[in-house]
Amino acid sequence: MVGVGPRKPPSRKGSMADLPKDLLAEIKSLEEAFTIDTAKLKAITKHFVSELEKGLSVEGGSIPMNPTWVMDFPDGHETGTYLALDMGGTNLRVCEITLTNNKSEFDIVQSKYRMPEELKTGDSDELWEYIADCLQQFVETQQSEKPTQGKIPLGFTFSYPATQNYIDEGILQRWTKGFDIDGVEGQNVVPMLEAALQRRGVPIVVSALINDTTGTLIASAYTDPKMKIGCIFGTGCNAAYMENCGSIPKLAHMNLPADMPMAINCEWGAFDNEHKILPRTKYDIIIDKESPRPGQQAFEKCIAGLYLGEIFRLIMVDLHDNKDVHIFEGQDIKALRKPYTLDASFLSAIEDDPFENLQETSDLFKDKLHLSCTRPELELIRRAAELIGTRAARLSACGVAAICTKKNLQPCHVGADGSVFNKYPHFKARGAQALREILDWPAKSNSAAEDPIEVLAAEDGSGVGAALIAALTHKRFSKGNIAGILHPENFK
Repeated sequence: MVGVGPRKPPSRKGSMADLPKDLLAEIKSLEEAFTIDTAKLKAITKHFVSELEKGLSVEGGSIPMNPTWVMDFPDGHETGTYLALDMGGTNLRVCEITLTNNKSEFDIVQSKYRMPEELKTGDSDELWEYIADCLQQFVETQQSEKPTQGKIPLGFTFSYPATQNYIDEGILQRWTKGFDIDGVEGQNVVPMLEAALQRRGVPIVVSALINDTTGTLIASAYTDPKMKIGCIFGTGCNAAYMENCGSIPKLAHMNLPADMPMAINCEWGAFDNEHKILPRTKYDIIIDKESPRPGQQAFEKCIAGLYLGEIFRLIMVDLHDNKDVHIFEGQDIKALRKPYTLDASFLSAIEDDPFENLQETSDLFKDKLHLSCTRPELELIRRAAELIGTRAARLSACGVAAICTKKNLQPCHVGADGSVFNKYPHFKARGAQALREILDWPAKSNSAAEDPIEVLAAEDGSGVGAALIAALTHKRFSKGNIAGILHPENFK
């Protein structure tokens, strides 16, 4: 991991020592609950490796380890114009990507559309109609002066756990990221989208369905051949990497060449759903219990952006309601009691407050929550945010270290995307430190030297990656060997 993120906050050790005893005691309690030492990181990583192996086995495990039927890394010479649709947790993005004749270069035109909250728990048809409408708007705008020759190939980034028996299929295993729409789980989502497009007469065909992590892996490898893993640390969390088919027992019946590469979409947000190893706090337990899918996505609920602000909110409400602690006394915390009213950007702003008196944090609480904070309360708030953010970064390193250990990927680059990775203060540096501890690297001789595993900002996986995978699919079609890859029943 490179860089140290935004400016380091000034030390406040002196002011921390001056806090009232009740707040000092609560800070100590939070530190004990959220701090993960080196030994625990190593134990989590060891268990993570075994769970990755289990997911590839015939019996499977909590981590799905989904084969994606993406069989190649790009060589940088892919060409053509493709559409990409990215269905994330917050936004819908449509891109037109032109892979140019210059090696590893591309042009991109894109539009973003907000994903309405009501669609996340609404009707299936309404979801696909909305997506088709966005695609239609984009195509009519971008293609107005271009002659349409046949259907436009689309790479569909569907960032939810899905089973794929071929490249243009995605059978939803379960909704994540706050979605809970009846009638989609267990179904192939591609015909649902294509039916909505057909009803509108939009000339688009889904040529490849991918996960954003797979796209991140492929897009990053397009410009950097050292890239071996793609990760997302945003609303959710996940990773993808290339596995040899001979190391995927659950595909053994297909008699694929043992050395043939296969991108695996880990869906590692489900790591430790059995609650065997992750050190959960009482706040994590509440989040899981009150989520749409209790007992699922245990790892994700500790480190993903969707949950960081909620963990913080639960801490603040708990401390206010504790008669032995005195915070926000005499104030109405109605706004603070609303679930998921705070997101990861709220914590980012707290951690990024550059002022010794934490004035920006004070203003943030007044504007967002209508609360006036004393200086001791601000110190408590700051420390709570630091602990939540640090735990998330250190746990994220366990997943990276597990894949690198399993595949012996040292040295290598890891491409990472997502709002938490890109915007949360110190996330990269904290994760890098955790990797050093887990893998016992010696101290760097100078700050410019690379670690054996560097986690770098990824290329646009959900856009460029989707287009590249559509291009790689087209390339295999042209070579005449796509049928077996698209339809693995031919291997039986």
